[in-house]
Amino acid sequence: MIRKAEKNELDVILAVYDKARAFMRSNGNMNQWINGYPSRDILEKDIENGNLFALYDDSSVYGVFMFRKGHDRTYDVIRDGSWMDGSEYGVIHRIASDGTHKGVFGEALRFVSSFTDHLRIDTHSDNIPMQNALRKEGFTRCGIIVCDDGTDRIAFERLQHKAL
Repeated sequence: MIRKAEKNELDVILAVYDKARAFMRSNGNMNQWINGYPSRDILEKDIENGNLFALYDDSSVYGVFMFRKGHDRTYDVIRDGSWMDGSEYGVIHRIASDGTHKGVFGEALRFVSSFTDHLRIDTHSDNIPMQNALRKEGFTRCGIIVCDDGTDRIAFERLQHKAL
């Protein structure tokens, strides 16, 4: 199940990110989510803004992601390609799993798809498992964007037109 994350879950959420970071490192992704990213402060702001969501079962939180609809300035400039559509979109950032449940990304996508049929997301060039998951879920590689820290990310977009 998915619901908005709560401040009292921050330690568990940080542990989920630690597990996801370890998974990245074991799969050759040494450069994404470094220097303590995402920080407690970032996650607290996400919770305060109502944008951090937790995937949970009877025992604990096992996944987490940030989602919101609307403009994301990180996506204003794209190079080596272009966006497919300029309409309002939703963004997913900082999706992570503790590895105890399969299909966390698909679960999150089904949830956010109830709010929008236009999604944008980005990932590091070293994050091959995420790039594969994005393609599997119908995302198209659109180009390269630059994050606030000055590093490049591969930008993806998915448009799903709902049947009337």
